[in-house]
Amino acid sequence: MECVIGVVGSDFAVVAADTSAVQSILVHKTDEDKIMLLDSHKLMGASGEPGDRVQFTEFIQKNLHLYQFRNNMPLSTAATANFTRGELATALRKNPYSVNIILAGFDKDAGASMYYIDYIATLHKIDKGAFGYGSYFCLSLMDKLYRPDMSVEEAVDLVDKCIKEIRLRLVVAPQNFAIKIVDKDGARDYARREIGGDSPAAATATAAVATIA
Repeated sequence: MECVIGVVGSDFAVVAADTSAVQSILVHKTDEDKIMLLDSHKLMGASGEPGDRVQFTEFIQKNLHLYQFRNNMPLSTAATANFTRGELATALRKNPYSVNIILAGFDKDAGASMYYIDYIATLHKIDKGAFGYGSYFCLSLMDKLYRPDMSVEEAVDLVDKCIKEIRLRLVVAPQNFAIKIVDKDGARDYARREIGGDSPAAATATAAVATIA
């Protein structure tokens, strides 16, 4: 029941993903980070088989670092998308990766951009997109509410609406989501959305304070 969501605003891009590690009917953990920081100005949100997802995103990250080390300059977001698509297409004829990707980045000359890359190496430049079962609810919301000139707060509010709809309508909905942003200042964590409110540690601390009081 993985969900990855991406939105491009005026000069930034937001990527959100659930943090559940699931196998069959079991939830193994709820803090799995599915959004890889490829470099200082690129994010890769991925869904798919856990082994393929981790191996492929790390493979792309290390190759970007190697390219920057050898050439003393990073790949652009468009070049990264085409490199990723090429690796998926090559693997498709040998040992395919079951992984779907939303790649977001910020370049000084081109600004913020986002790319959709699926497991059969389809590549499209997009302004908004989603993968997983959550996409059945998110795409219609985005079609109605998305604007290219959205502010960060408006884009995050749209992502929050998508998360709310997923939790409301998906039969087995992910509990927690991570939201990350990339803009001229770099790629970074922005927020977490947890269905239970406080984390267990915070709740325990609050209860202890209340008891002492």
